[in-house]
Amino acid sequence: MKTFKISILLFIATITAAKAQFTKAELQVSGLTCSLCARTTEKSLKALPFVSEIKPDLIRNVYFITFKNDVPVDFEQISKKVRSSGFSVNYLKTTFNFDNTTVADNAFTYGANNYKLLNADKPLTGPVVLTIVDQGFAPKSITKKHLGKNPEEVPTATGRTYHLAI
Repeated sequence: MKTFKISILLFIATITAAKAQFTKAELQVSGLTCSLCARTTEKSLKALPFVSEIKPDLIRNVYFITFKNDVPVDFEQISKKVRSSGFSVNYLKTTFNFDNTTVADNAFTYGANNYKLLNADKPLTGPVVLTIVDQGFAPKSITKKHLGKNPEEVPTATGRTYHLAI
């Protein structure tokens, strides 16, 4: 009976921990000139281990990406796939579920990376749309607006620090 109770508690802990995650993203790619380019980029992104589904909007050069539940998302890999296809990320908006996530000093950790919220003015709960404003994820004008002329990169022991705007 004791083993059964422990199993139930572990199952519940796993379910609640899974709620705190990136669930989807909207990725606009600049430089796409034809449907073949768009299809090649789509296939490249679909090969990432944390991507569940991709729906392209070829008129706006946007990919709607759904992430897998149990696999941490690596935004750097998304940017690298787009760049290796010969294009650039114009913007990346992602939805993060803040249930069961601790936000301290406008920052939180997910997977091996740290995330700094630049304009969070209220407590965050549930799904929230966030825009990555770092170089390689937004145009220079947006990066400069949010991070200044010389954005500082804060080294961390656990991974990269991403800057997010709500």
